[in-house]
Formats: sequence, structure tokens, C-alpha cells
Amino acid sequence: MTGTGLPLRFAGGHYEEPPPATRLSVDPESLEQNLAGLPGVGKVTARRLAAFGLTTVGDLIDHFPRRYEDFRDRKDVRDLKLGEEATVRGVVERVNADRTARRRVTVVRAVIRDATGAVEATWFNQGYLARVLEQGTLVSVRGTFRPQSGRATFLVRSHEILGEDDGETLHTEGLVPVYPASEQVSARLLRGVMQSVRLHMRRLGDPLPSGLRVRERLPGRADATLSVHQPRSPAEARQARERLVLEELVLMQVGLLLHKRRQQERVRAEAFAPPNALSEGFLSGLPFVLTDHQRAAIDEIEHDLRSRAPMRRLLQGDVGSGKTVVALHCLLRAVESGLQGALMAPTETLAGQHTETTASLAGGRASVELLTAALGARERREALARIASGEAQIVIGTHALLQEDVAFRALGLLVVDEQHRFGVQQRDELVRRAEHARRAPHVLHMTATPIPRTLALTVFGDLDVTTIAGVPAGRQPVVTRLVEESRRGEGYDFVRRQLRKGRQTYVVCPAIDESESISAATAVAEAERLRTGEFRDFRVAVVHGQLKTTEREAAMAAFKAAEVDVLVATSLVEVGIDVPNATVMVVEGAERFGLAQLHQLRGRVGRGTAKSFCLLFSSAQTGASQARLGALLETNDGFELADRDLEIRGEGQVMGARQAGVPDLKLARLARDRGALLRARDLAAEILAGDRELERPEHVPLRLAVEAAFGGELAWLLRA
Repeated sequence: MTGTGLPLRFAGGHYEEPPPATRLSVDPESLEQNLAGLPGVGKVTARRLAAFGLTTVGDLIDHFPRRYEDFRDRKDVRDLKLGEEATVRGVVERVNADRTARRRVTVVRAVIRDATGAVEATWFNQGYLARVLEQGTLVSVRGTFRPQSGRATFLVRSHEILGEDDGETLHTEGLVPVYPASEQVSARLLRGVMQSVRLHMRRLGDPLPSGLRVRERLPGRADATLSVHQPRSPAEARQARERLVLEELVLMQVGLLLHKRRQQERVRAEAFAPPNALSEGFLSGLPFVLTDHQRAAIDEIEHDLRSRAPMRRLLQGDVGSGKTVVALHCLLRAVESGLQGALMAPTETLAGQHTETTASLAGGRASVELLTAALGARERREALARIASGEAQIVIGTHALLQEDVAFRALGLLVVDEQHRFGVQQRDELVRRAEHARRAPHVLHMTATPIPRTLALTVFGDLDVTTIAGVPAGRQPVVTRLVEESRRGEGYDFVRRQLRKGRQTYVVCPAIDESESISAATAVAEAERLRTGEFRDFRVAVVHGQLKTTEREAAMAAFKAAEVDVLVATSLVEVGIDVPNATVMVVEGAERFGLAQLHQLRGRVGRGTAKSFCLLFSSAQTGASQARLGALLETNDGFELADRDLEIRGEGQVMGARQAGVPDLKLARLARDRGALLRARDLAAEILAGDRELERPEHVPLRLAVEAAFGGELAWLLRA
């Protein structure tokens, strides 16, 4: 049992229980104490720790080990075996130091004796030890027993001086924590400094309600924190980590659910009227049959649109799964409810394509307006007038849709395409700019980048998620091949054969550093090389971010009209135009792209009924690059690839800027802790169902911890 009276699932912390009064809580201000004020932490060490990102007691406590060295195999001297790594504890009998003749390396040798015998221990380039290791000093040394210079010696990897009391070890015995470290802040230094905050660990308060801890058989936070930093067994370390991971994820999920409810209650939306002939006629008039997944998505979204609680939903689906049709149906539902719908795309090119698709599929059922920066002053004034009067029923554009001079008569639905890179706070700002007089539109976010469920519950935890699985009938999987540099010629031969059949090809150049101008120059140079070289018999054009909008639009329009055979581009075509006749995607320097981005690029082909191909030109050498490309060869399933990407790169890189507004994960790892995240979501919902504002005394520590975890603007929203 712990000091809180809760059952531990593992042997408790290795310390004496302090009186109950001191176990209830640690003074929050003590966690903000600067490390420079701790015993044994000098100014130099404090400066190094601060440069590493550790300035307070709380920072240090939350700097968790990334793994453990298992040094439990302490041996008697007589039991040492050649080639074996082990720990020996004994008394120093004598010490000497000398230098090697050739390289002038300092070698310190000490004879260490225990009750079973003596062994010579050797250190290299640590001459100061000759002054420190006096006769009679009790030491613990970790190393390997092996032949050296014609005799057996114990080559020391790490050591520590124990003193006369045969004291506790930090670096050479038991399970030794290995912390994320740097050149200036070593794991050894961190282990030593961590001892200075043990008392603070013992007095940590617990944000999780006692009833939850008892039911889930969780140790207290103090016990778990001590045990994750200094475990006595792998089982203790594992179970301590599980407890802290669950807490971290519960705090995140409570915060996201609170935030979601606050946003929905802060303003009201217009409830849509029941479907009528407009939307029903649209569905029945489609030149193809909706998939079961598309119909299920429409049903889920319809439930939200009929409510006055503003919809905040993410519609995700793999490349080519048919999200646009679902979104268009929702926009028509706004029109037949006497409201307006708006679709915001990330680029003018995509906005134009959406306008063309919408006008075609809507078949004159609604007036469609395109609003982009490319409009002239007079055209823009006229478009704004039609939007303000309600004559423009569906408005499509870029971020310009939400500029101050754009006034909708009655905006009922905002569809945001490809906004998966934005975090909680960015989405809030987006929605706020679309609000008017405490009335908010329903908002549907769309992404063609499949998101693992664990990532969806964190990055998009404040949204409801609808998934369209599978692709429409008739779509063939894209054949993907890795082309090594030595076989580049064969790759070009294949592309030329496709071009002679009347097909078209994309050639995508990799990003060079983070410079758009350099990437553009690379694309231009590659286009010129191909125009005079491998594809000299074909029409080659180039697009990149440095082109004027009109020039870029013209090049893409020419490609779509089959007036261009080969389109050389930067990765901006990742969310580009629909060209069913384009059947080959060539990706140069494929190892430079992320897995999700490669899958998006591959999705630019295979949009018709003809067999399509993706050629990955690569000279990948690293394990991560090879794993990424290998995954792409194995499957066309974007959701499976999203999971693989999470495993390969970790959530830190996969989330990137999308994490904005969500607390950093200090211990949890989404690829590893999926079960814990799903459990945390359930527990968070259960807690809030019983106490909507976390006002009960047992929930006050949880509320404070959630606010501290989110911080900044989001903390204000949670308290509002």
C-alpha cells in the first residue's frame, strides 16, 4: 500500500513513507524553484541545465528516462569471466598512472579487492582518478573483463565512489536510468542532480481522483514518479510508466473535451432543415454510385447539421476516397436550408478545381462563386456584393474568404479543405473569424492525409472524426516501384513508353532545405534538362511556388487539357489538380519526402480507370529512409501507411506544427500507447459526464493540472 492508502501494482518506492500530512501535496511554488537553489547544484551546472531546457524543479522531475541499463549482475571478483560485462564492488588497494609511449594516452590502473579476490581495473584518459582513488576507497565499477597488453584486466566503463557506508549507487548497479542528454548535460550528471529533487517527488500531489485510482488500481503519482526515476525491477519501471502515461493522456483528453464543449456552447448555429429535393436530386443525379462509407459519412454529418450545437467535425479519407462529393452534398444542404455554404481551399489552384467540380456536379442547382486574390478590383466588388446579398449560395476560395471585407448574408456551413496541418488554436481562430453576432457556422474540416486514430484523438481531439474508408469502384491501385540510381535509364524508358500511349506524367523535385526559391530553381533546371534530354520528343512544362499565380494556373490548365505531356513541379502538386489521363508519377529524391507526402503525391495518378504507376527515384542509405520507401512499396492503404509513419518517425515529427494548442507529450508515445490513449478518452468522458465543470473538491486538482498542461490561450478558454 502507498502512503495514500492505494494499492500498488508493483513493489512500492524504496524510501520510508513520510507522514500523511506531507504526502497530500507539494507546494506548487516549490516546483517552480530554480535548480540553482538546490543542494549540490552549482551555478555552472544550473546554467548547463537551463541551456538544455531544464530550469525548475518541475522541469527536472518531468525529464523522464528514455530507457534503462540493466546493471543488476554484480559479480564477485572470482566469478568474473573473460569477455563478460559486469559490475564489481571492492576496496582500492593501490593506484598508479602512466602514459602510453606512442599516443601519450593517460592510463590509470587500480587494484580492487573484494572478499573473493583482486582484479586490476583500468581507465583511459582519466588521469585525475590517480589523485581521487586513495587506498581504502570503496568503489563500484562497471566494465568488461578482457585481455589487455598480455594480461587480464577490468576495462572500466563507469564507476562511482561509495564511501565508508557501502552506500547507494546511481551509475553502476541495479536498473540505471538513461536520460535524454546532450554534450554539456550527460545522463550521469542528470542522475546525480535528480537526487536533489527526491523529496519533491515524494510530496507530489495527485491530479487523478482517488476513486478513479482505486478502481483502476493505480499507484499514487508520487510513488510512480519515484519508481520511474529509480526502479528496482523492470516490472516496477514498466508499471510506473503506465500510470504516468495514463495521467498525461487523461489530462490531455479532459482538456480537449472541455475545449470542444466550450466552443460549442459559446455560440449557436442554425439547425438545417430536413433534406428536400435539392440535395436528394443531387445524389440521385450523380454519374456514379456512392460507396457505403460515403453514405455513412453523410448520415453522421447530417446528425450534426440538424442541431443548433455548432458542428466541429473532421472528415478524413484516403486519396481518392470521395470526400469532395460528401462535402458538396453538405454545402447543398446549407443552400436548401436558406443558408450559404463556403469551401476554403489551401491554394488558388485547388479552389478553382473545387469550383469547377462543384458547378459540374451541382448541375445548376445552386449559384457558385469563386473568390480569390486573382480577381480584379471590379470583379471582387461584384463578387462581394453577391455574397453579402445571398445571391452567391456557395462560395469557394482561399483564406481570402475570411477577410474583414467578406460579409455573408447567412453562412451556415464552412468546409475547410486540407487544414490538417493546423492545431487547436489555429482552428479556433479560423472559426472565430467566421462567426457573426454569436452565430457560428457548422464547420467541416477535410483532410486527405489519413491520420492514425491515436493521432486523431490528440491533434484533433477537439473534433468529431468521420472516416471514409476505401475508394470508389473502378479505381485501380497504383503500381509503385523503387528505381535506384543505377537503373535510372530503365525508368525513363518506361515513362517514354507510357507517353507514347498518349498518357501524361508528373515529375516532382524534392524540397531543398526549406528554401522555396532553391526548390523552384531545382525544378526549372530539371525541366530544362528533361526538355533537352530524356523527354526531348515531348512537351514539358514546369510549375513551382515562385511563379506568378496566373502563370502557375496556366501551366496546370495546359496539363489538364493534355497540351503538356510532362509536368515538372515542386511538391505543391501534392494537393493539385485532377488529371485522369496522368498515369505516371516520378518522384526525384524520394528519400527526402515524408511517407504521408509520398502517398499524397502517388495519389495524383490513378484517378482514372487506366493502370497507373509511381516511380520513386532514390539513393536512400539510412534505415529510416529505407523503411519509409519500403512501406510505400508494400501497401496503397493510406491508413496503414499513417500508422507506419507514426512508428518510424514518432509523433513529434509527424505532428509537427499540427500539435500547436495541444500539450507536449513528455512520456506517452502514440505508436506504443494506443491502448492507454483510448482508455484515457473513456475516462475523461466519464469524469466530465459526472462533473461538467470539474467543480467537485476531488476534481479541483485535475482541473488545475489540465489548465497547467494546456497553458496560454487554451487555459483561459478552459476557465471561461
